[in-house]
Amino acid sequence: MTNAAERLVDLLDLERIEVNIFRGRSPQESLQRVFGGQVAGQALVAAGRTTEGDRPVHSLHAYFLRPGRPGVPIVYQVERVRDGRSFTTRRVTAVQEGRTIFNLTASFHKPEEASFTHQLPPARVVPDPETLPTVAEEVREHLGELPEALEQMARRQPFDIRYVDRLRWSPEEVEGAEPRSAVWMRAVGPLGDDPLIHTCALTYASDMTLLDAVRIPVEPLWGPRGFDMASLDHAMWFHRPFRADEWFLYDQESPVATGGRGLARGRIYDREGNLLVSVVQEGLFRELSR
Repeated sequence: MTNAAERLVDLLDLERIEVNIFRGRSPQESLQRVFGGQVAGQALVAAGRTTEGDRPVHSLHAYFLRPGRPGVPIVYQVERVRDGRSFTTRRVTAVQEGRTIFNLTASFHKPEEASFTHQLPPARVVPDPETLPTVAEEVREHLGELPEALEQMARRQPFDIRYVDRLRWSPEEVEGAEPRSAVWMRAVGPLGDDPLIHTCALTYASDMTLLDAVRIPVEPLWGPRGFDMASLDHAMWFHRPFRADEWFLYDQESPVATGGRGLARGRIYDREGNLLVSVVQEGLFRELSR
């Protein structure tokens, strides 16, 4: 594999070991747990591979039940819940070392001609992605150079991420900040022409920055962390076709954080302002012992 985008496509290319059973790789990385977006993306691939392929995903609802171990394969078991005239429903259970770590229910809808259409306009006007620095450029500007661990992470990153608002580095910059964030994103290389792969790649990306909105009023997004956080559940609604290797704007906010949990929601737009996807996620936040 020559670049991180191709590695992502390879990661989403599951091995079929039975009619409704698939196995996915889990890269050995220096993380405490498997990245949730990877599990969600692979589970959606498994669900999609048991359909006829003529019905795009229109929604998914998922729960992260246990942390997955990096480097250990994950088995995805698909239940064919419904094959209707207009809708297809699949339930996926992700199992690692004999334990269920993740559940997903996905619904697929046969495309229909709309009798009406509307959407609210984007909440904010933002600069074009080409005018914004990459995350690596912002970090280098602040630190002078990237630490080796961050340099390796940047090379493995399958998405180019550009924050609309400059990163905050100190508690003083964080003070008074609203729990909102917006980023431009796109895959770092072509992802091919399979619509399911683009949907699953964007599902992967949707888990990368969403909980940042919860942390913004509390601590800088980069640097030492004061909180351990983990995704609890994740829901997405897909409104329009898209390509994940073209720029999309991920506008994110956290309406509430309490009781050790924070809720975040996001809206994903194309460059013309068309709403592509709506996302909601709840995360667990626990203060790290010092």
